Amino acid sequence: MNRQMKRAQERQERQSKRSGTDRQATPAATTRRAAAQEKRKRTPVREFLRQVRQELSKVDWPSRKQLASYTLVVLVTVAVMTAFVFALDLGFSKAIVNILT
Repeated sequence: MNRQMKRAQERQERQSKRSGTDRQATPAATTRRAAAQEKRKRTPVREFLRQVRQELSKVDWPSRKQLASYTLVVLVTVAVMTAFVFALDLGFSKAIVNILT
């Protein structure tokens, strides 16, 4: 919601309170208000850390062998891609030099 809409809504609420004709909130507005209040509510630090520990216990951690193989795959892929980009760069630079000279 942008500032103008928010200010207009606040003005409307103030006017309805002054006039005593406070209409019942629509379901959509109630849902938005509830979502906004839920956003503002903060989790205490201890509760957050407890939840983090619970979530980390659910993680399926790789074994040492899997970790080594995954690491090797990543390193080989990075080396191959680096060589590929280097070759493209060298080829293009040679082509540009040959075209311009």
